[in-house]
Amino acid sequence: MLQVVAEEQGTPASEATLTAHRPPERPKGPGGWRQVEALPVGLFAAVMGLTGLSIAWTLAHVRYGVPLWLGRAIGLIACAAFVTVATGYAVKAVIAGPAVRAEFSHPIAGNLFGTPLISLLLLPIPLAPLSLTLARVLWIAGALGMTVFAWWVVTRWLSDRQQAAHATPAWIVPVVGLLDVPLAVPVLSLPPMQGVMVFALAVGLFFAVPLTTMILSRLLFETPLPAALQPSLLILVAPTAVGCSAYLATTGTVDLFAVALLSIALFLLAVLLPKLARLGWSCPFRVSWWGVSFPLAAAAVAALRIATAQPGLGIDSLALALLTLATAVIAWLLARTLLSVIRGELRTLAQ
Repeated sequence: MLQVVAEEQGTPASEATLTAHRPPERPKGPGGWRQVEALPVGLFAAVMGLTGLSIAWTLAHVRYGVPLWLGRAIGLIACAAFVTVATGYAVKAVIAGPAVRAEFSHPIAGNLFGTPLISLLLLPIPLAPLSLTLARVLWIAGALGMTVFAWWVVTRWLSDRQQAAHATPAWIVPVVGLLDVPLAVPVLSLPPMQGVMVFALAVGLFFAVPLTTMILSRLLFETPLPAALQPSLLILVAPTAVGCSAYLATTGTVDLFAVALLSIALFLLAVLLPKLARLGWSCPFRVSWWGVSFPLAAAAVAALRIATAQPGLGIDSLALALLTLATAVIAWLLARTLLSVIRGELRTLAQ
């Protein structure tokens, strides 16, 4: 990823900045457990996508009566994925500490440290029926961690001059990720949390507007994102798709604003999906492809929530189409990732 960004910079100042943030070269070597040295923190996006799909299938059970075990089974897979990736990254932190520190300090890759925190905010939803106490602990840790991380990132942005080429969709993760805070609250049976939910919803939506504007400006007027980073464009769908679900969880009602948020997400999907479909034939599989999973699942979840509250042929057809698309894409991503790890190709996937 860092080499890709370096190719976009043409000025000596940009090159100096990227060099300062470039982590040590990943060692070349065989597969096996040493692959964890190349494990990117962005792989937690797989947990986000799987958890979002679990939520979507659970909502499909409520609306259409599909077997409940489907959503719960996907939720357990998401939990297993979280434990696996978290364990692998902990091992990486021990044996390759400088690489982790360099990844955290990088102006683009560092934003993806919000993905494990978002995972902690999402996993309580499928976990709540199994262990309410564990679900509450994970959510509290995720909410506190996400708030502190968002504060730290915004402080960093305002403390140093940022470069336009660094404004990629990954910038959405740290602050707009606060929109995930309200999602699990209705199932956790906690004391009234309306103030926390409104805070997260307000801050997330507030920063979604300028960040999306800056990213679109960079996409319009700077060098296009390289092929390896193109899948991350679908992250642009997440603020409105997740925002719709967060708004519904906070207010408990489907109104014009909720439908408007879903409409924006659908428009962006219509713009980006054909582009990504063409890219799928030419861009080699990389970990960055997991960036499409959660936005697709989030769009399906938002549509299913509205379909449950206001049933109709149009919204039901849309919800089922989005659920089918998200399921197919995430199943392919999971199978392709597992195959690559078994083959010892994680170092290649992380490039």
